[in-house]
Amino acid sequence: MSVNATHDPGLKRSLSMRHLTMIAIGGSIGTGLFVASGATVSEAGPGGALVAYALVGFMVWLVMQSLGEMAAYLPVAGSFQEYGSRFVSPSFGFAIGWNYWFNWAITLAAELVAAALVMKFWFPDTPAVVWSALFLLLVFGLNALSTKAFGESEFWFASIKVITVLVFLALGLAMILGILGDDSPGFANWVTEDAPFVNGGLGVLAVVIAAGYSFQGTELVGVAAGEAEDPERTLPRAIRTIFWRILLFYIGAIAVIGFLIPYTDPRLLDASEDNISVSPFTLVFDNAGIAIAAGVMNAVILTSVLSAGNSGLYASTRMLYSMAHEGLAPKFFGKLSGHRVPMRALVVTASVGMVGFITSLIGEGTAYVFLLTISALAGFITWIGIAYCHVKFRAALKAQGIPLSALPYRATFGATGSLVALILCILVVLGQAYSPIINHENLVAILSPYLGIPAFLALWLGHKLITRSVPVDPAHADLTRADR
Repeated sequence: MSVNATHDPGLKRSLSMRHLTMIAIGGSIGTGLFVASGATVSEAGPGGALVAYALVGFMVWLVMQSLGEMAAYLPVAGSFQEYGSRFVSPSFGFAIGWNYWFNWAITLAAELVAAALVMKFWFPDTPAVVWSALFLLLVFGLNALSTKAFGESEFWFASIKVITVLVFLALGLAMILGILGDDSPGFANWVTEDAPFVNGGLGVLAVVIAAGYSFQGTELVGVAAGEAEDPERTLPRAIRTIFWRILLFYIGAIAVIGFLIPYTDPRLLDASEDNISVSPFTLVFDNAGIAIAAGVMNAVILTSVLSAGNSGLYASTRMLYSMAHEGLAPKFFGKLSGHRVPMRALVVTASVGMVGFITSLIGEGTAYVFLLTISALAGFITWIGIAYCHVKFRAALKAQGIPLSALPYRATFGATGSLVALILCILVVLGQAYSPIINHENLVAILSPYLGIPAFLALWLGHKLITRSVPVDPAHADLTRADR
């Protein structure tokens, strides 16, 4: 067996360490941090929000450790889809792949809607469809040029977000210490009324769910593994660094918001893409004396939308391309352009995103809302799938007598860490019913967040029934690492 990394000879390894790092950061830092973070502090209090993000951060770290170990050993374009086929069953790989592709294709449609909302800040009278069309053309063009063009664009999109967070943390710390702005509130907002923990454990649970959605996209680095330069070296380094940076950004931002803005401030619940003026970031920048805070944050949030759409289109295109080569999608999607980009997969995925956007404009967007509901759990299903694949991967290594010393990168807690991550992910998924239950909503509202589960199971079982595929025996799992 060769010790070199798996690589499709058609794809070009042009993503460097800095590209991989920023792809992961860009995929996980967005409106969840810039806009929705205030609502988490309002719902659980500053202490509850910190605990919730720390718990989810630990869970995501375990998932990323699992993905990093497999991706460094087998860096392929389809990543966890191929791991599912190799270590669990072809049907499981089929379901994980299509689940992930659908998730990001619909996310692209959501970002088209968000882009139009953000642009209303400056151009309230321009039809939304104009901005959405321009946004789609931009991200399509960046993906169509080359993998390096995508990597460079994502590097700069993500850099803007990173700089914004760092400035926010620096200004926030200065205000907390009383160096900038009015008198420092000290710990006053941590001991007001029910703070620091509001609504007790139930408040933390509610925020855990929101935090889980905020961290989604971190796994994008695994999809990019198939086009990474020297993946045995760059992937482990990226996995080690990106998580701690992301966790620092989230924990730091939540702490600053908790210190400087009372959790009882009603504005924390009013932030949205079309109401940037009450984003917690805007409120803190305003208090620091930055007169154009709302405009600055609107520009940053627009960058976040562009980044999410850009990376989402990349991830779903590579997933479709990989499935075509594995026989899990039509071979038509496995062809490359002269720039070695899966152009056919790119065109179809972008078209699905465009159709999704159009459905948001028709009939009050009922069909679009339904598609979003189905895809809502797709990210958690992916994390569960990654953890499960890693458990089976370790079983295959043991059954075939391959020592752990052969791994370029090792997960700190091995298969045990993956089992813990899997259980935590399942608990978060089950917690989706929390909000509708406590609000005494009807059965449809309680069950609708789970529509993605039967969709995933239908893909898995449907493929199994048609192909009669069987689970992979660890002793015969494909651990081949073909020449690059």
